Amino acid sequence: MQPSPSPDVVGLVLARPARLLAIEPFFMELVAGIEEVLTATDRSLLLHVVHDLDAELATYARWTRNGTVGAVVVTNVRTDDPRPASLRELGLPYVVAGGPQPADDAPHVWIDNARPARDAVGYLADLGHAVVARVTGPAVFAHTRTRTDAFLERCRTAGVVPHVVEGEYTEESGARATDELLALDPRPTAVVYDNDVMAIGGLEHARSAGLRVPEDLSIVAWDDSALCRLSSPPLSAMHHDVHGMGRLIGEAVLDAVEGTVPTTRTAPFPRLLVRGSTAPPPRADAPDVSTR
Repeated sequence: MQPSPSPDVVGLVLARPARLLAIEPFFMELVAGIEEVLTATDRSLLLHVVHDLDAELATYARWTRNGTVGAVVVTNVRTDDPRPASLRELGLPYVVAGGPQPADDAPHVWIDNARPARDAVGYLADLGHAVVARVTGPAVFAHTRTRTDAFLERCRTAGVVPHVVEGEYTEESGARATDELLALDPRPTAVVYDNDVMAIGGLEHARSAGLRVPEDLSIVAWDDSALCRLSSPPLSAMHHDVHGMGRLIGEAVLDAVEGTVPTTRTAPFPRLLVRGSTAPPPRADAPDVSTR
């Protein structure tokens, strides 16, 4: 006989390199917000890190067989994501964080990824940047596609030339993408990175190429964090109330566990915090200080 699910434990599976979690603040802040809500009801969060989507699906199946958790949180929603259908088949309640509304009206926390992308382009265009790049997270994620579509659309309406390079949220991928962008002619005078870690990688690579930030290259990070605030110069960044988002997810989890009518909650809207890494682009007659 299959054990009854534990209503006092909620599962969160992250399919990403474990080493990335040690340096990326976003998920730890998110977890803290979720746990704050769960702890108040004597529930706990079980965090499990796996290497790919197949391992994540296998974890759900194992948890269901063993009655390990009473519900799970689904993050980093993918295009054509197989997880909701798999969880419905397993009979395991779930909450979707980000991404489109679930087909079965499961509890959902909606995050607006389009408007902040447009805001970032609008801000840089107002500074005078005519060539702007975006370094994305993995293209398989729905929020990556949403941000890229909004970025390209706003570049078009602002008369800005766009460039998009895919990264993978690591410092190394930020540096690689920046190297590719700096080889363009004309090169971008501003780059928006999909997380803080890639932005730091881009900042260091730009310096190694002989560019000054922000005099020669403006940098915007998507996720604000201590990394952004403590870098030199401090990075302009999209600030999210990640802890508050985690609390909303925790509340949605309680809906899923207790069987209340599912609702869609809206995460706090991100806002751009302008710091020392953004400025107007260099003048057309300014000397090129890069060593490239």
